[in-house]
Parts: sequence; structure tokens; C-alpha cells
Amino acid sequence: MAQLVTRNEPVEVSFPLPRSMDARVHLSLITREKSIIAFVTTTTPEAKGSTPMGSFVYALPNSLKPSEPLATALFTVESTLEFATRLAKLLAKKTHLPVYVSSSLRLEAAAMGGNVEEEMEAFKKIVDISLKVLQPAISAAS
Repeated sequence: MAQLVTRNEPVEVSFPLPRSMDARVHLSLITREKSIIAFVTTTTPEAKGSTPMGSFVYALPNSLKPSEPLATALFTVESTLEFATRLAKLLAKKTHLPVYVSSSLRLEAAAMGGNVEEEMEAFKKIVDISLKVLQPAISAAS
């Protein structure tokens, strides 16, 4: 199993939500010696105050079937559970490390209200950025 170099500070990235005029996705990645923690949320100018916590999921690589990571929900909010689970499993599969994902991503601000295509675009962008951020640490640990 790979190990990451521990970082004391999270890597925080913000980018526009695909197909949205003013919504942004905020991604925070924290690497620990043997795990990754990811927080994903969205903000809009109209939103006042803080975003409520979404689902919190733990995923880990499956040593018996590497293509099928294992995951369990630690805290569930039905509207964010599936997205958080998919993200945690994919990051665990790609990094070969246990991953914690907290997602309060809300796609209602997307052009078509967060349909499947918009959700997939947001998911792909989050995964691409996460893997780019994590790649130097993963490579150094290999």
C-alpha cells in the first residue's frame, strides 16, 4: 500500500461549477501519512451563511478485488450520499489509499438544475483536479 507525505495544511481549490453562471465548487484536500481527506461543497452569491454538512463517506482499496473499492457512509444526507460515495470509491481506487469524503455539493445552480450530465461534468472536474493535486505526493510515496 502506498503512503503519502503528510501535509500540515490542506490544499484548497475553487473553480466554477460547469454550466453555471456564478456557482463555484470548493475542494479541500488533506493528505495524512496513510489516508486522504476531501471536502467538497458549492457556493453561490445568493446563499447566505454556511452550507449544511452533507454526507461523509469512508472508502478503502479492496485487496481482493482492486477494481471494486469498499465504502461505508459515516454520516448520510440522502441528496449527497451517492455523489460522496462515488467520489470516495474512485479516489480510493486511483490512489490505493483509504479516503474520507465529505460532500455538500449542490447542483441546483447549474444551468439545467443539476441534471445527470451536469453532475457527471462536475464529478469529472473534481476527480481530475483531485488527482492532479494528489499526484506529486502519490508519486513521491511510490
